[in-house]
Amino acid sequence: MEQNETPKVLILRFSSIGDIVLTTPVIRCLKKQTGAEIHFLTKKPFAKILEPNPYLTKVWTFEKNVAEVLPDLKNVGFDFVADLHHNLRSFQVKLALGKPARSFDKLNFEKWLLVQTGLDFLPETHIVHRYINTVEKLGVKYDGAGLDYFIPENEEVDLGEILPSNFGEKFTSFVIGATHATKRLPTERVIEFCKKTGQPIVLLGGAAEAAEGEKIASFFENRVVNLCGKLSLHGSASVIRQSEKVISHDTGLMHIAAALRKPIVSIWGNTVPKFGMFPFYPDGLDLNKTLEVKGLSCRPCSKIGFDKCPKGHFRCMKDLVLEV
Repeated sequence: MEQNETPKVLILRFSSIGDIVLTTPVIRCLKKQTGAEIHFLTKKPFAKILEPNPYLTKVWTFEKNVAEVLPDLKNVGFDFVADLHHNLRSFQVKLALGKPARSFDKLNFEKWLLVQTGLDFLPETHIVHRYINTVEKLGVKYDGAGLDYFIPENEEVDLGEILPSNFGEKFTSFVIGATHATKRLPTERVIEFCKKTGQPIVLLGGAAEAAEGEKIASFFENRVVNLCGKLSLHGSASVIRQSEKVISHDTGLMHIAAALRKPIVSIWGNTVPKFGMFPFYPDGLDLNKTLEVKGLSCRPCSKIGFDKCPKGHFRCMKDLVLEV
């Protein structure tokens, strides 16, 4: 690379919402500390998370196979590849580009040991710091400023047009969704939690949670409003930004809430914060309250999740003490 040339860095993270939000400190620190052109390759459905990010030069996407974009990526002339996904597809990109690269440590063996044997050799390290390690050789250090999330102005939600007049300005956002059932409170426990929460509540989630949201809201007269499936991702983020606090399962909107510096009550079922993906705030700020059932011999039962409890009892959620 010529001395006066602007370096070009490609970041790889193909999915999903939370994982991509957790890469934002790498994007920011790279840009601010090196002045590099920062490119990002992800799956097409997740591009909307990254496109408003002012630190990025270009967001590249593919639909099914990374081979769709490899010819164009080769023409860019990247100087370095930061592999924040570390799988077969990311290896394919690195092999095709033939540029210096580094992959983050997924700690798969340590996670397997914890799930299968209960032996805990996981470091006390958040995944953000493991992401940052991939660009340390470029002279980049974590700046302590937490996560970023940028909401396009045209996707901000005017809550005055949606919420009942009795809501006022102080309300709680409750993220009831999560990809896997073993990460979610059963519906009756969500209703129980809503009863414990004195504030008005907005339920957030995707289309898959719309029917459950309607069922939950029906137990409350004008105190719980269901917006599941009615907003874009940025729209849900806008609601979170305007809320006083957030209750959330271990899911993408939890990380968006942390990026927006919101107090969070995080709910943990089959997964555990020790995997390194708990709410991540700027240095010196910790607004997270963790709810989990400690001491269950079957927990964690997976680093991801299941459609139903493998043991059949679902004690990690049914025994959870609900505290606001």
